[in-house]
Amino acid sequence: MNVMGIVLAAGQGKRMKSKLYKVLHPVCGKPMVGHVVTVLEQIETARTVVVVGHGAETVKAYLGDRAEYALQEQQLGTGHAVLQAKDLLGNEDGLTVVLYGDTPLVTAESVQEMIRVHQEKGASATVMTALFDNPFGLGRIIRDSQGRVSRIVEQKDCDAEEREIKEINSGMYCFTNRKLFEALSKVTNQNAQQEYYLTDVIGILVNEGDIVEAYCTPDAMETLGVNDRVALSEAEQLMRARINRNHMLNGVTLIDAASTYIEADVQIGSDTVVLPGSVLKGSTVIGEDCVIGPQADITDSTLGKQIQVKYSVISEAEVGDGTAIGPFAYLRPGSKLGSNVKIGDFVEIKNAKLADEVKVSHLSYIGDAVIGKNVNFGCGAITVNYDGFNKQLTEVEEDAFIGSNVNLIAPVKIGKGAYVVAGSTITHNVEANDLAIARERQVNKSGYAEKIRNKFRAKKQQSTTNK
Repeated sequence: MNVMGIVLAAGQGKRMKSKLYKVLHPVCGKPMVGHVVTVLEQIETARTVVVVGHGAETVKAYLGDRAEYALQEQQLGTGHAVLQAKDLLGNEDGLTVVLYGDTPLVTAESVQEMIRVHQEKGASATVMTALFDNPFGLGRIIRDSQGRVSRIVEQKDCDAEEREIKEINSGMYCFTNRKLFEALSKVTNQNAQQEYYLTDVIGILVNEGDIVEAYCTPDAMETLGVNDRVALSEAEQLMRARINRNHMLNGVTLIDAASTYIEADVQIGSDTVVLPGSVLKGSTVIGEDCVIGPQADITDSTLGKQIQVKYSVISEAEVGDGTAIGPFAYLRPGSKLGSNVKIGDFVEIKNAKLADEVKVSHLSYIGDAVIGKNVNFGCGAITVNYDGFNKQLTEVEEDAFIGSNVNLIAPVKIGKGAYVVAGSTITHNVEANDLAIARERQVNKSGYAEKIRNKFRAKKQQSTTNK
């Protein structure tokens, strides 16, 4: 069966009170319209058309070639919006799913079930519905004696009996494509809002003797439409709980799911443990058997297996198997760590490649560098990579030892097995197996300490007297 998708994403969303167009507001790190298009990708639609209006270029820039686009220059109702896709889809045979760009919680499973009901019942249209204990303000589904949809009644038009109905219209549909566009051509704007409503298609099809069915989703929250920041927050909480639950069902341990934030596109391997306060964002991929956290902040990074990250920030970095990071480390963009690397407390790595078994245990900065296997950086050792105008490269070959409080002034190269003595400031290359010392020779002046103290004490007393 040829299945197509239409996503309505033309509204400005004035109630959001934002410069950002409504469908681009993120839920768990992904714009709402992105969640909806992902659903259509999961059900493998042959074509997906996003109807854009306000913020059209911004929406297109985000989605790119994931969809085709139809422009609704004037917002004249939902029926008018769908009609904008006629030039692209009007002559196609098959089914068309209509979704909204501000319903990020809808799932591929529910859409597939709606399609299944549609095909099984031989319907021309199938409505996704939901049951609400308090459906006030929502359109009610009226079924006939056979359980089919006979009409949809808006809240303001309900009589006393209809107001008691709990089943509501989500606004999401599956249509036989040609029936959809034939019915749309008959929709008028003879109503108080002078708009063309997609719900009118249901009445037209029923009047013509077509079958209209309903699929009632078991999770009513899938139908939540986001129109303001309150609903956005609610969608965020529901999506977050869903994401965390899916990870746990896939073998990830979340010690405290309520305090763990994981965005929609994050991947985590089985038997990994995520400790409280951790934030995992973007396209992050974490392997198996890791311990992440507490309070790890990881964005757009790839971590291998058996990695430990404590109280640290990792952004756009790659980390090899068995590596330990933290506490209080910072891996900035471009950091690439090999296997069994040790990055300790208050260490910052930026745009640097560290081979296997490298140890940078504390209070160091490694930037714009290539570090060979089994190199040790002592406490306080840094690469001095910036001259005020340009970034320069530091190279340290395998098995070299960099002592505590060493400054490597780039561009500079430390050879294989070289030993740089603590406290040195290195400005020239060090050859393989050389010992490098670059510091003043120590001079001790006998008894001079008391003379210095007396000098400074007198200076302080004179300053106090002058005041």
